[in-house]
Amino acid sequence: MSFKVAGLHIAVIVASLIFSVAAQARTINLVGFGDSLMAGYQLAPGEGFPEKLQAALKADGKDVTVANAGVSGDTTTGGLARIDWSVPDGTDGVILELGANDALRGIPPEESEKNLDQMITRLKVRGISVLLVGMMAPPNMGGDYAERFNPIYRKLAEKHGVALYPFFLDGVVLDAGLKLEDGMHPNARGVDVMVEKMKPAITQFMGTFPSVKN
Repeated sequence: MSFKVAGLHIAVIVASLIFSVAAQARTINLVGFGDSLMAGYQLAPGEGFPEKLQAALKADGKDVTVANAGVSGDTTTGGLARIDWSVPDGTDGVILELGANDALRGIPPEESEKNLDQMITRLKVRGISVLLVGMMAPPNMGGDYAERFNPIYRKLAEKHGVALYPFFLDGVVLDAGLKLEDGMHPNARGVDVMVEKMKPAITQFMGTFPSVKN
């Protein structure tokens, strides 16, 4: 091999390494899309789930932004109506958390499932990855409603091949000390618990993005 050819090979290798490192080092753009649980209902600035998740991921050395696209009171119908313009171009992944208000209002689970199905489809068409976040029907809705509502998240995750975090309020829902006085929304300490429990799933989720290294 001539020096000229060898030099060319070395240049190609170096360029490839530089490109790879640059791709892995790029900022990851996430959007937390949901209702009051995502929006940070009655919490101080910086105490909402997206903000605390971003801080926790950055503390782990991740170059990531987590935008807060939560709207208090939102249902899956409302989410479907705003999903296109609430998630900007350039978003790598969406943490999709909706359905709690549907259950509280007794909206037919089949309607909630259809709306979530369409949201996931629209995001995938845009090349945006989805982490679907499950909710559970409140006990006062009765067993029949829960049997129809609770499984929709796993069904949709399997249908679309997207990641699933089974229950957003895991570790919080049964602890009054981690919730606001309304007994439904997490307080700042509750959000900390949610972030800590969900962070491994988020990290694994980000590792599936193109040119992103865990």
